[in-house]
Amino acid sequence: MAQNEKQAAKRKSRAARREAEEAAEKAAQEQAAKERKQQTIIGAIVVFVIVALVAVIGVVIYRNIKATQEANISVSEAYSRLQSVSDKPSTADDKGGFLMSKNGYNTSVDGAPTVAVYMDPMCPGCGNFNRTTDATLISMMNAGQINLEIYPMSFMDRYSTDEYSSRVSGAIAYIASHDSNPDHLLNFISNIYAEDFQPSESSYKAVSDDAIIEQATKAGVSEDIAKSAMNREYQDWLDAINVYTPKREELWNTSGSSAGSMTTPAVTINGTIINTSDMNTAQMGWKDAVLASIGLEESQVGQSTMPSIGSTGKPISLTTGQ
Repeated sequence: MAQNEKQAAKRKSRAARREAEEAAEKAAQEQAAKERKQQTIIGAIVVFVIVALVAVIGVVIYRNIKATQEANISVSEAYSRLQSVSDKPSTADDKGGFLMSKNGYNTSVDGAPTVAVYMDPMCPGCGNFNRTTDATLISMMNAGQINLEIYPMSFMDRYSTDEYSSRVSGAIAYIASHDSNPDHLLNFISNIYAEDFQPSESSYKAVSDDAIIEQATKAGVSEDIAKSAMNREYQDWLDAINVYTPKREELWNTSGSSAGSMTTPAVTINGTIINTSDMNTAQMGWKDAVLASIGLEESQVGQSTMPSIGSTGKPISLTTGQ
């Protein structure tokens, strides 16, 4: 009897050991499967990260290569590329400007100086220029005292998440070519530079097409033209402008810390740049600088008196008055 009990105990012990071994083996198999799954997930994440990094690096390399190539081409080659663009605004001149006067687009007033403004919709300095000076420019243009040229650019797209500068400058080009009233265009530009609308380059918040369209219709542009203005029809033209315009030496500052380079806003009078360093020396803002450069008193703005430099004279020096 005692012998039978001993044998039964041994059988139970062996069964218990087998169960324990089987449980341990099962646990080991489950752990191995779990580790394989984790390794698969980690591997997939690593592959994804590598692919993403390759994509980002590829974009950076492409942009750097493109920027280097564009930096190395001559101004004449950049000009040729601009001329070869197939879709160009019909009212733009060969350098990308839109000339307007009291007589409409592309018809200048004889004897009046030409004030040209180079601008980007996101440029904070351009916004300040518009808010302090554009009303004066528009008043002089409508009185026949000046011819006004607008050169839209879009080099500040990199500061937005939705290519804001290109969309607005493209809209400027479209409106100039499809709406015959220059006041509508100038009012639109004033609207997009309004302090409560112009986005910040340092803390950009997305601006919808509808918001831009609203500024155009508020300026007097028809809804159909305003909507079509957002179709990016002239993007290749804008891209070529962004390469060509900064290479034009006549737009480079000739003194101060920015000498030898173009800054925006860039303002020329009869083709000669106003140096911002001269403005600083003379302690003048943009409005006073423009009026002093063309030889007109503020009290004469919008009147019949013509600027003293005429249509061909050099701008009057802000520092010497000569």
